[in-house]
Formats: sequence, structure tokens, C-alpha cells
Amino acid sequence: MLDFKIEEAAAHWSHLDHLLREPRNDAEYDAKVEMLDTIIDTIGDDEDHYLASLAARVGDLIETYDQEHRPIPEASGAEVLRYLMAEHGISQSDLPEVGAQPVVSAILSGKRQLNWRQICALADRFGISTDSFR
Repeated sequence: MLDFKIEEAAAHWSHLDHLLREPRNDAEYDAKVEMLDTIIDTIGDDEDHYLASLAARVGDLIETYDQEHRPIPEASGAEVLRYLMAEHGISQSDLPEVGAQPVVSAILSGKRQLNWRQICALADRFGISTDSFR
């Protein structure tokens, strides 16, 4: 059983309360993101680090704020592909994972849909989930 001492917790709570509070506005959200980045820089890939549970909790707070205040709009596979191309500064001919330039053009214009092989290859190339193209 956890040896909980309320006096010790109360003595430290004023230093910890703001870390575990939900962000109420964009400034607090940005501070949480910055805090999470710092925690992750500290713990690296060590899932057993004593700050790992704090990172998980802060990540949950950020995710909840995102879902409530910054929902991700629905986008078609073509729209996602168009965004990735612009973000990475690549042209239709730079996507051999999809096919030749006319194939990419047909997908971007909505005349064709991405198939599973293309989705997997694009997700691998850009380091994103295949769900991004659905």
C-alpha cells in the first residue's frame, strides 16, 4: 500500500499544482507544450524515468485541450497529400511511392483514390499514421 503522508503532499502541492492543472487558454496551453518538451528532453526514451508519468499526464492535458479547442478537420487523402507536398516542397513527380506524375495528378484532382499500398508507402515516407489518409 502507498505510504501517503498528507503533510508532505500539502507542503509540495503549491509547487506542483500548476503542472497538473488543465490549460484554460492558449498561453497556458503553450506553456504546457513547452514544459512537456523540456520533460521529454530530460527523460529521453526512458519509460521508467521518474518523470515519465508526469510527461504522460501533461500530454493528456495537451491532448484534451487540442480536442476541445483545436479539432483536426476532416480531410481527404488527396487533401492530406497536397498538404504534405506543400509542407515538404515536393512536386507530383517527386512521389514514386504513388506512381507516375499522371497518377498523382489524378489523385490530387479527385479522379482516383489512394490505394492501400500507396497509403502505406506515403505514411512511411512522411513518418505519419496511415489513418491520416482516411
